[in-house]
Amino acid sequence: MQKDIHPDYHPVIFQDTGSGDRFLIRSTMKSKETDKWEDGNEYPLVKVDISAYSHPFYTGQMKYVDTAGRVEKFQKKYNWKGRK
Repeated sequence: MQKDIHPDYHPVIFQDTGSGDRFLIRSTMKSKETDKWEDGNEYPLVKVDISAYSHPFYTGQMKYVDTAGRVEKFQKKYNWKGRK
């Protein structure tokens, strides 16, 4: 690798503000906040609003939208009967 062209890639704690869950991964993100991890070391702390711990798709709480009403509204608006 060439010197001085790659970003600083280091362990970072990400904390989901919605659920409070935390995970440690390597990242180039920087933060002024630090926190201790389970191994006793201090790492930069980055707070995120949504992660896999709180996103509806991953938690199984996703709401399905009925699109039939949208299709009928489109057909009525443009007087479109569809394919025959």
